[in-house]
Amino acid sequence: MPAPTVILGLESSCDDTAAALVADGPEGPRILSSVVSRQTDLHAAFGGVVPEIAARAHTERLDLMVEAACDKASLGLDRVDAVAVTAGPGLIGGVMSGVMMAKGLAMGLGKPLIGVNHLAGHALTPVLTDGLAYPYLMLLVSGGHCQFLRVEAADRFIRLGGTIDDAPGEAFDKVARTLGLPQPGGPAVEAAAAAGDPARFAFPRPLSGRPGCDLSFSGLKTAVLVARDAIIAEKGGLTETDRADLCAGFQAAVADSLAEKSLQALAASPGMTAFAVAGGVAANRTIRARLSDLPGAPPFVAPPLDLCTDNAAMIAFAGLLAFQAGRRDDLTLTARPRWPLDGTAAPILGAGKRGAKA
Repeated sequence: MPAPTVILGLESSCDDTAAALVADGPEGPRILSSVVSRQTDLHAAFGGVVPEIAARAHTERLDLMVEAACDKASLGLDRVDAVAVTAGPGLIGGVMSGVMMAKGLAMGLGKPLIGVNHLAGHALTPVLTDGLAYPYLMLLVSGGHCQFLRVEAADRFIRLGGTIDDAPGEAFDKVARTLGLPQPGGPAVEAAAAAGDPARFAFPRPLSGRPGCDLSFSGLKTAVLVARDAIIAEKGGLTETDRADLCAGFQAAVADSLAEKSLQALAASPGMTAFAVAGGVAANRTIRARLSDLPGAPPFVAPPLDLCTDNAAMIAFAGLLAFQAGRRDDLTLTARPRWPLDGTAAPILGAGKRGAKA
């Protein structure tokens, strides 16, 4: 019986430094190891991710993560058949750190190099975790991205729509800062919302009732700011109850917006095997619950929480599929700050300085 194919994956697109080993044999693909070093403590004082600090931390930690992944799997690098790495999109300094590390490993080991689109890693995760068959509808919802994709094959993605301004994760982070909560904002807002009343504030559901699958979260974020300022003007400050209610109302509005547009995306995508969600915001339990109960939807699939946030197992798996399809890169592989999955779709332009979201 032939030995299973083993792929080493590296991820460094934002502020998580990760490495993983994924194998594929007669029993199907499986994660041999997945390790992540988070940088929350390095950025806490700045209210968000500082790209230069993140890039330096990736450079210092990537080799340690590779060593830890090999130790956890009890495999040496000599058993690796290819090295897969996030080559974009992401913070360019971090992406470059990973790409350079992967190039060195591939050259030193004499193994193939495969550049992976970070978004493809998220979008293909349900195939790894649940054996999902194509085609399926994917809602990719994270700190920097939000889009509906018809996943028709491992290398074919059709975008149906996405956010025209802030991604949901961005909005969670900004609302957390507005309310004096720590970063990362997603977990902080979710924790505060658990004790709140989601019906106290009548926050908008942007683009509600309009056709299409595009979303918007900038106006919702502003509505939270306006409500906060009104409370402060009236009371002189925020109570914990006020903060919890603001978080709960905001979170409910995000969940409702995603649910409504998911129904529209499903209506435009007959014949899907499943409706899947992935990305960091997919770890939010309220949002997961809301999306799992859509009327008339195909089976709902969400990865385990630790595979929703950035990880290298998804990169290794996407690299495995590319490796099996015969795709290889060489040492001219370039780090890319932007890399749309659907190259035929018009760019989604955001309202802020970041420009095209995909």
